[in-house]
Amino acid sequence: MDGYNQPNSISTFTGNVLITQGTMKLTGQLAKIYTAKEDTSVDHIIVTATPQKQPHIEQIDDNGNLMTGDADQLYYDNVNSIAILTGHAHVWQQNKGESFGAKLTYNTQTGYMIGESGNEGQVHMTFLPKQKPLPPPKHGAAPAPAAAPAKPAAKTPAAATKPASASSSPAPASSAPSKE
Repeated sequence: MDGYNQPNSISTFTGNVLITQGTMKLTGQLAKIYTAKEDTSVDHIIVTATPQKQPHIEQIDDNGNLMTGDADQLYYDNVNSIAILTGHAHVWQQNKGESFGAKLTYNTQTGYMIGESGNEGQVHMTFLPKQKPLPPPKHGAAPAPAAAPAKPAAKTPAAATKPASASSSPAPASSAPSKE
């Protein structure tokens, strides 16, 4: 790490870099963190590719779905919660789909995305079909049958164990009627 936490400064991180904020993680081999002009808050972060590794972003949204992204350069605007993935960009959203393009701009708060093709051909997006909810149980019967088979199955081994022990020794059999 080279830098310090002062207003209007740049800190450079090299090696196995991991930057986290909430559920969001940025990883890469080379990252620069730019602080705001007026205080030491993070204004933006730039993570650039090295021959060994592309920058990577991941975040879990409010619904528990994972979003991941990779590109040659990752620019994260901390003030506006915008990730701009440039160069061979790929974003995958759990239960939603994935996108490929020269530049993908992703709002980490809303999930809104803009794709640009540049000279890499078309932007490719695959949207997954919406998951259909399971139908509600009829008259509450679905939970009862699930519970009913479990109870007899649990009682059957116990009942089988008692007669086996009763037949092997007469003393437990005589003590069983006295408990009733």
